[in-house]
Amino acid sequence: MANLKEVRNRIASVKSTKQITSAMKLVAAAKLRRAQDAIIKMRPYASKLHEILSDLSATMEDSNEDVYSKQRDLNSVLLIVITSNRGLCGAFNVNVVKQAVKLLQTELAPLHADQKVSVVCYGKKGADLFKSKGIPVKEVNIDIFNQLDFAHAAPMAEGLMKDFENGSYDKIILIYNRFKNAAVQIMETEQFLPVEQKAEVVNQPHKRSPNYLFEPGKEEILTELIPKTLKIQLYKALLDSYAAEHGARMTAMHQATENATDLIKELNLTYNKARQAAITKEILEIVSGAEALRG
Repeated sequence: MANLKEVRNRIASVKSTKQITSAMKLVAAAKLRRAQDAIIKMRPYASKLHEILSDLSATMEDSNEDVYSKQRDLNSVLLIVITSNRGLCGAFNVNVVKQAVKLLQTELAPLHADQKVSVVCYGKKGADLFKSKGIPVKEVNIDIFNQLDFAHAAPMAEGLMKDFENGSYDKIILIYNRFKNAAVQIMETEQFLPVEQKAEVVNQPHKRSPNYLFEPGKEEILTELIPKTLKIQLYKALLDSYAAEHGARMTAMHQATENATDLIKELNLTYNKARQAAITKEILEIVSGAEALRG
């Protein structure tokens, strides 16, 4: 049976940990509320804008203006892996890196073997995990989540578009957690560039969209629409990951708090049993001493 002092110290330690996890849960819940509101408001707009872009791009396969929709032979691929800067959020970061590693070992294995796949991490934890696996990371951005807004996300998207346009990369893929609710995050592997066409258009080329009249014209609209849509797409992915992070952290801290509560109950039971045993032993010693004196 454990020493009474050891059990008391452990109970005090677990209670202190419980206070910390409970406070972190409340902080994560407050941040989640704001992040959830932001992504819920953004998602319908981003989804519709991307749908319009895909539909419009499909009608302009031969246009020289539509440089961001042209499919090219894969000679170089960029993976944008979005994780968090801090831990204590369960398997949130591990799952993203696992998905990226799986992609490197399957679909992109030949290019990865030839060192033609570059990895860029948005978030410190992703870079740390890649380093532990011996996978080099080209660039790490840990500042984006300090002030996550469109004004900071737009230049990042412009840089990616420029890299694709000048041929530095033939495909750019986003890997991140999409927010569903506080307890559920959905892994997303999303093609950023080139712009993907609608599935029905790719599979059935003879079926085109209705013949709309465009003003000023398709080329002008596409030139204006593509950069805006891509900036929104990256910003939405960052918002999704940010909300998912706080949801995962809130859930992890809630689970940790419950586990601490259960552990405290077990330790209290152990302490009471040990104390009872110690009292019983002392009583037996006193009785034995009294009997010896009486004899």
